[in-house]
Amino acid sequence: MTVKKLALNCFRNFDFAALELSPGTNVIYGENAQGKTNLLEAVYMLTCGHSFRTRSDKEIIGFGCSGAEILADIESHDREQTVRIAMRNGAAKQITVNSVRKTESELSETLNAVLFSPEDLGIIKDGAAARRRLLDNAICQLRPRYAEYLSQFNRFYESKTRILRDSEQKPSLMSMLDEFSDGMCLTSAQLIRYRAAFTERLQEKAAVIHSDFSGNGEQLGVSYKTVSTVKDPTGPVKEIYYDLCEHLERHRTDELNSRQCLTGAHKDDLLISVNGSPARSFASQGQTRTAALSLKLAEREIFLDETGEYPILLLDDVLSELDRRRQEFVLNRIGGGQTLITCCEDEGISERTGGRVLYVSGGNIKRVDIR
Repeated sequence: MTVKKLALNCFRNFDFAALELSPGTNVIYGENAQGKTNLLEAVYMLTCGHSFRTRSDKEIIGFGCSGAEILADIESHDREQTVRIAMRNGAAKQITVNSVRKTESELSETLNAVLFSPEDLGIIKDGAAARRRLLDNAICQLRPRYAEYLSQFNRFYESKTRILRDSEQKPSLMSMLDEFSDGMCLTSAQLIRYRAAFTERLQEKAAVIHSDFSGNGEQLGVSYKTVSTVKDPTGPVKEIYYDLCEHLERHRTDELNSRQCLTGAHKDDLLISVNGSPARSFASQGQTRTAALSLKLAEREIFLDETGEYPILLLDDVLSELDRRRQEFVLNRIGGGQTLITCCEDEGISERTGGRVLYVSGGNIKRVDIR
């Protein structure tokens, strides 16, 4: 999967930009706040229709502009296609592939990407929501039905939360509580099964990568955690649903007293360990970065197994805090597919990878020839 040509119009700080990308490594360098991450953001949007930095299209549209546009020629599944995303103030986003209208979730059938940004260090150190996002972002690209279940679950969760919160002032709302509780259990059962199966594959891939990454000195563990009554999160959906209903019944009074949803996939987490110790509590800064990168590189391998093609790999300021040996490990692992790496200075990355070099300054992009 590759983006061959990319054009941006009124996208962030790019009034207009057009560039050709190498099918291999692309090194994007320049000072901070010049637009490097904006390029990665635009490529990421080609895979899912939304940004990884904001849910508001207004923030993407350039200052003083009424709209923004991303246009890309891509090659995927042995086909050349053109993807266009147009955003306008006060209007619905328009997405087309070869001039055929598409939804955001349908873009994943055309192009996939794996992103690592500094914020992804939160996968290790932040709360469970960061780790659920890792699962959701990956599985949504691989399994379009999962995105539908996730959307349904979020609607049930939001509605039930409002009922629990407002029922004291509006007691009539309680008549709908069981309906939304059951909907949460049904959709949670689907999400849990997908997440648990993906986690097993993530553990298998990431453990090997992390061992190599750390020079065989550390062991990475990844396991899936959901509510206590679920006996087998990879089992039949019906059994998971029954287990969730049991949990719901046990915690019904606690839900009413706390006015919070206590049963469902929003309670899920990944348990990540390094050498048997919980990474969230005990991992050093270097171990945190190594573990997070290992998970992302493992995600890339899963995409390759699923689709037969490497997804586009987007690495935002990934090498700045790695020592030379670990830098070499990352650079040696990214072969075989298209990669976009941002950094403040080229730092010899282009020579070490043979990659194309793009210099970004003030929303302008210039190709730099390696001498």
